[in-house]
This record gives sequence, C-alpha cells and structure tokens, in this order.
Amino acid sequence: MMNTLIILPIVTQFAIAIVLLFFWKNIFAQKILSFLGCVVAIFVAGSLLNAVYNNGIITLQAGGWPAPFGITFVADTFSSVMVLLCSLASTAVSVFSSVSIKRARLRFGYFPCFHFLIMGLNGAFLTGDIFNLYVWFEVIILSSFVFITLGGKKVQLEGAVKYFTLNVLASMLFLTAIAIIYGLTGSLNMADLSEKIREIQNQGLVDIAAIIFLVCFGIKAAIFPLYFWLPDSYHTPQAAISAIFAGLLTKVGVYALIRVFSLIFVPDDFMRTVIACLGALTLISGGLGALVQTNMRKMFSYLIVCHIGYMIGGLGMFTATALTGAIFYLIHDIILKTNLFLIGGVIFKITGEINMKKMGNLYSEYPVFSLLFAIPLFSLVGVPPLSGFWPKIDLFKAAFLNNNLLLVGALIFGSFITLFVIARFWSEAFWKNNDHRIIKPYIEYFWQMPKGQQTLLILPILFLSLVTLYIGLGAENIYRVAERIAGELMDTTPYVNAVMGIQP
Repeated sequence: MMNTLIILPIVTQFAIAIVLLFFWKNIFAQKILSFLGCVVAIFVAGSLLNAVYNNGIITLQAGGWPAPFGITFVADTFSSVMVLLCSLASTAVSVFSSVSIKRARLRFGYFPCFHFLIMGLNGAFLTGDIFNLYVWFEVIILSSFVFITLGGKKVQLEGAVKYFTLNVLASMLFLTAIAIIYGLTGSLNMADLSEKIREIQNQGLVDIAAIIFLVCFGIKAAIFPLYFWLPDSYHTPQAAISAIFAGLLTKVGVYALIRVFSLIFVPDDFMRTVIACLGALTLISGGLGALVQTNMRKMFSYLIVCHIGYMIGGLGMFTATALTGAIFYLIHDIILKTNLFLIGGVIFKITGEINMKKMGNLYSEYPVFSLLFAIPLFSLVGVPPLSGFWPKIDLFKAAFLNNNLLLVGALIFGSFITLFVIARFWSEAFWKNNDHRIIKPYIEYFWQMPKGQQTLLILPILFLSLVTLYIGLGAENIYRVAERIAGELMDTTPYVNAVMGIQP
C-alpha cells in the first residue's frame, strides 16, 4: 500500500485535469474543483513525506519489471519534500488564479493545463529513470508554453519565443547526454547508472556527458551565463502564472542538477570548482541585473536568478554543511518566490503600475496589507529570524571552510544587493507619497473588486506568508529535514539499495 503512495501525487493531478476537461464551459465549477483537488494533493504529499520520513525510501517498479529494466519511481526525503512544496505553492496559485485570471483566458483550458503542469513537476521529482526525467520535462515545457502565450500579447509572444527556443535547446542537449550515457552503460536507471558510471574506462566521455547535463539543466535552472531568457520571459504572463514559474519551474532544474550531480556524476575537485564559480557568477550577475531595474516584475525575475546562485554554490562545495544550506534555501525559495509574484500581482491591482517610479502611497492607503507584504520581503532579504537568514549560515560556513573566497564574496554581495533592492522597492512603492497617480480605465483595480474577490487575492499571500514564518521560526525542524536530505545526497547507498532491491 505504501508503494502506491509514490504514484498518487502524479495520478491525483492527472485525474483532476481530466475531470476539469468535462467542465470546460463551467468556469465556476473548474475553480472549485481545482481548489479541492489542490487540497487533496496537499494531504497526499504530506502522507508520502510522512511515510518516507518514518519508514525510509519507497520505490515502485511500474508493471512489476525489476530495476534497471522497468520504469522506476522513487520517493526519498528530497523528492517527497519537493512534492509537498509543489502542492503548497500550487494551492495558493490556484486560488489566486480564480480571481486574477480573466474569464476569457480561463475558457482556454487554464485550470486543466495548470494541473497537467503540476503533474509534470511531480513526475520529475519522483522519477528514478533519467529518460523519464526528460519525458516529464517535456510535459512541463508544453504546459508552460500554453501559459506563457495565454493572452497572445506581443510582449508575451516575444518572451515565449525566447523561452521555448532555449528550452528546446536544453531538451536537445538533454537527449544527447542521455544517448551518450546509454551508449556507455546500456542503462537509464539512475541508481544503476551511479554504479556503472564508475566502471567506464573512457572517463573523458563521462566528463563530456556531465558537462552537457550541467548545460541543459543549467538552462532550466537559469544559472550564469544561461539565464538571459528568464528575465525576458517571466515578467510577461499574468502574476499567477509568473508565480508558479518563479516558484517551481526554475527549481525543478536545480533539483535535477542536485540529483544528477550527487547520484550519477559525483563531482571531482575540478567540477566542484566549476559549479561553485557558476554559483558565484549567478549571484553577482543576477544581483546586478536587479539593481538596474525599475520594472517591478523584471526586478523580481533577476532576484530569481541571483538567489539560484545560493543553491548552485552549495552544490559546488559539495559538503554536508553546504548541501544542508542549499536544500534549506531551496525550501525557503520555492515558497517565497511564489509569494513574491503574487504580491506583485496585488500591487499592480492597487496601483495599476509595474514601474516602481510611478508607485507610492501603499503604506498610507493599505497599512495592514503592507505589513503582510513585509513578511516575505524581509524574509527575502534574510532578516533574522526569518527564513532567508538560516540557510546562509551554513553556506557562509562551508564557503569559509572550503577557502572559496570568490563564493564568500558573492554570498556577501548577493545578500547586500538583495537588501538594497528590496529597501529601494519598499521606499518607492510603500513609503513614497505619489499624489499624481494616473488612473487607467482598462485596469480592474483592487478597490473596484467585490470584497469576496479581494479576500481571495489576499488569502494565498497570507497562506504562503504563514508557511514562510514557519520555515523561519521553526527553523530547527526545517534544518533537521535539510540535514537528512544532505546526508542522503552524500551517501547514496540506501537510495541505490532501495531501487535495486539489495538488502543492506
């Protein structure tokens, strides 16, 4: 029975999407069913994490074919936590979407496509097969391409071309790397590959495959210098769509990097140096990009890039302390970046602007909302004892112990640049007096909406802010989980034994 828990996060989202197709013209029913399905998904994900945490790694061999011949699903602590975070973020976005997305766009199958996207994300987290990871990535790309073009505006289509082109390139590289690995080992099962890859005599080809994987997953994770598509794409769709992109789509790339480079291609000194340097450069370049932006959503997009550097830097150092910090930051960042774009959507509804220079008066007009918005913004900066503070301790500690001065400098730069950018944003949008705000007739402003719709816009932000507060104030619990994940990544023997059916 426990084995079936692995497939339930995928099946649940697939079933919701199929049911929603039968209510194609009934938008209200779609909103209700989507929310109820997301709530069920949270309970399913929580049950899976509880089972894994208490009983160890769970595997499922599809069709009864033993590994490495069949399709394998694996739920360890890392993948289970990612599924739970995905469920929490998608629930908030589903509620926000029911109010913020116009009815004309909802009629194009928004909610079915939304749940297909979440299904793809859950599949990518739970697969134990490198080729099926590629298949789930394709499901994600197809669903996200529908979202990024929804509305058909010129700026959206321009962003979609960049997004789709780079992701197709990443997919081609992914297939190329898979072909090389399969040609060398005759296997696609990740646990089996972790054993066979060490026996290959031509390690030069293995290194080439590892670099190709780094590039293709680096494109999806938006690391330096492969990130330029993200700021040009993520600011174009609706806030709800940008939120799920910001919270989860780049993080599935980070997840793939951490999984592959801890299980299959355990990095040597050279590869660790390369990945750590890429993390440092991602921090610096993303921070500089955010520094020069006046467009709120573009600034948020560059902050996504900047903070990916914390996780990549932790992977590059590849010690238990560094990985603990990277995983903790990943948990914090998924919830926070989702919430950040939802907040941006509400601010646009209030001011009618995405240009920070034209905003103002938010604190004087909406003091309670402003204090609510301050929780994720201060967490983003890393104000103690909020969630962004704790993982940096481990990351700084690991960087000093590794004597990686470039990464130490980048971590300091990323922290200070985030503080400066958010302080400037707070000053422009919340504290500044702006008595010359232009009211645009084609925007449905927050104060024009019925009270019920206003509540449904704020509730997801409140929900994710409470989760963020728990991550910060209950940091010892999150740290315990992150430390366990880091231990499993450093010692993959239990993972391999569970998949291959080897009794310890």
